[in-house]
Parts: sequence; structure tokens; C-alpha cells
Amino acid sequence: MSAEPDSFGRARALQAFRSRDFRLLWSARTVSLVGDGAFLIALGWRTTTLTGSASSLAVVLMAQSLALLATVLIGGALADRYSRRLLMIGSDLARLVIMGVLAFADASDQLTFPLLLVLAVAFGLADGFFYPAAGGIVPLVVEPHELASANTLIGISRQASFVVGPALAGTVYGLVGPAAVFGLDALTFLVSALLLLPARPRSFEREEAEGTLRSIGEGIRYVAGVPWLWVGILVTSIVLMVAMAPFQALAPTFVQEQFDKGVGAYGLLFAFEAAGMMIGMIVFGQLNPRTRRTWQIFGFLAVNDFFAVLMTRQESYEVAVALMVVRGALIGYAIGTWSTLMMEWVPDAKLARVTSLDFFGALGLVPVGYALTAVVSQTMEAATMLTIGFAMAGTMWATPLLVRSVRTAA
Repeated sequence: MSAEPDSFGRARALQAFRSRDFRLLWSARTVSLVGDGAFLIALGWRTTTLTGSASSLAVVLMAQSLALLATVLIGGALADRYSRRLLMIGSDLARLVIMGVLAFADASDQLTFPLLLVLAVAFGLADGFFYPAAGGIVPLVVEPHELASANTLIGISRQASFVVGPALAGTVYGLVGPAAVFGLDALTFLVSALLLLPARPRSFEREEAEGTLRSIGEGIRYVAGVPWLWVGILVTSIVLMVAMAPFQALAPTFVQEQFDKGVGAYGLLFAFEAAGMMIGMIVFGQLNPRTRRTWQIFGFLAVNDFFAVLMTRQESYEVAVALMVVRGALIGYAIGTWSTLMMEWVPDAKLARVTSLDFFGALGLVPVGYALTAVVSQTMEAATMLTIGFAMAGTMWATPLLVRSVRTAA
């Protein structure tokens, strides 16, 4: 890892850019995430128009998330034993092929709902090998005191991508069609892989080699011994089931029914939430809090769902957008705090496995949420479902603060 002189003054949120290897990692993820942001909007709208059913997107997302869960723990175990950079490159190349097939099938009018499901599953399987390696590589390309900056910049990249991506999807989809958006996402995976090739992250002391299942078990035992980690992962799992899964699956229908608007407004709603998350990430990066961090994580996440409830009851699209910005800022700050605390706390040799368990635990009940959404949405309006889900989520986020070992952990 090489470094350059400090040229960022008092902008603490930018300090990680001193590292050449971090800049390569950040650039690779940014390019890929722009494509993903566009892909999610195109996938949502294309699935709904392909089937004519509000529940079909829930089925596709459920299949994709189940596939990710099937490989993410294996990906975490492998990333603690082998090159995290090479695992990320391999995942990028696999997703390049999958997106290319999807783009070709749609452009040639051969896309069917069963094929879309198969490709969603393949994409999820490849995703499972990427995220643990991506989470575990960050401490290997920056100095310890730059972790908050690195997580801030990665978070800003992620959210900026979900501003640019949806806006790009709405434009390209409207002018050219969904196949062009899928093709664009395929290209971003190629660029990401090429950017990762010259990166040279630091090595770390690996634990004694053991079987994949035993390695996963050791990661589980570690998380079970850290209350704020396992409680946070458990609560996140429930919250994403009752709130995030319905919102992702029903957002196209919600925008149509509540505001009488189309794909552009659907994309912008998520874009403004992402803009709010960038604001929250920047504030976190500048403050880099060192005390009462678990209070801030769970408290801010609880408050964000209060604004989400208000958003679902709005008739004004403009007010709904403003509320999404506020809730995004609260989420962005909380995610930056959580990610940095985890990277500071967990040893490098276990970080990829803990990251994979974070993903697995958080997303473990999401397929159930999609399945329930597909069933309940047949008899309940989208806005009502979302209001109930976000109200339950806000209550759940506050519960970890009732546990003394969690609220006093950091």
C-alpha cells in the first residue's frame, strides 16, 4: 500500500484517499455501484411490466436474496483464507457474464419471468462471494486511524451511486429501454475488475487452516461472544423483514397508487434517500465519534423509521421526498458508525467472516419478508403495509438500548 502526502487539510472524511490502494478499491466499487443503482430500478420496473403483477418483484428479490444467503458465509470463510482482492475480481467477472445474458435476452425479446428468476439466483450466488471480501479488505488498504474516513467515503460512494444510478436508469430506460440499463451494469463489472487488478492490499496473519464449516463455526462463536454485534444483527434481520423487504417490493406500486407517478419519480424517491445518506455519512466522517456509539447507531435508526411512517401517509410527492432525505441522513450516520466500530473491534483474521455473518444475519429473514409481501399485498394497499412495517421497525430498533451490555459497549 502506498501513500501520498496529506493534501486534505482538515477534511477528516477524505483522509483515506491518501492511500493509492484505497483509491483503486473505492473507484472500482463506485463504478460497479452506479451500475447496480441503475439495475435495481430497471429490474423493478421491468419485472412489474413483464408480469403485470405487483407481487412478481417480491418473488424475484426473494430468489436473489436466498441465493446470496447460500454463498455469503462460504465467501466469508474463503476471504479469511485466500486473497480478498481475487475473490472480488472473480465475483465481478461472474456478474459481468450474468448481466450480459440478461441484457441480450431482453434486447432480443427472449426474456421470460422464469429466465429472469434464474438470472436473479445466479447474480445472488456471485454477490455472496463479493461482499465479505469487500468488507474485509478495507483495513488492509488504509491505516487504522483512517477507517472512519474509509467507511465514510465508501458510504458516500454507495449512496451517490444510488443517486446517479436511478436517475440514469430513469433516463436510459425511457429513451432506449431496460436492455441498455442491464448492459450498462455488465460493463461496470468489467471496469471494476480492471481497477482492482493493480491493487496491493497488506497481508495479515491468517488463522490456522481448517475446514470451511469449522471456519464458519468459529466466526459464529466470535459474534455470539460480542453482545452489541449479535443483538444488532438479530434486530436488523427482523427490521429488514418487516420494513425493507416490503418497501423494495412495493415501491413501484406505492409510487403509482399514492402519487400517480411513473418510473422517473420511483427512481428519484430512492435517489433522494441516497442523497440524505450521503449527508449523514459526511457528518459521521467529520465527527468520527468515539463515545456513545451504540446509542447513536440504534437511536438514529429508530428515529429514521418515524420519518418513514410519515412518508407513507403523504399525498404530496415533494413532502415525501423531503422526508426520505431526512431518514436517509439518519441511516447514513448510523451505518458509518456501525461499519467503523466493527472494523476497529474485530481482528483482521476474522473480519471477512464477521462481515459475512453480518450480511447473513441481516438478510436472513428478508426472503420471508418478500414472501409475506407477495401474499399480503393481494389484500392490503401498499401504503398501509408500509406504514405498519415502518412502525414495527422503529420500535425494534430501540430495543437494543434496553440491554445494558449493548448500550455501554462503545
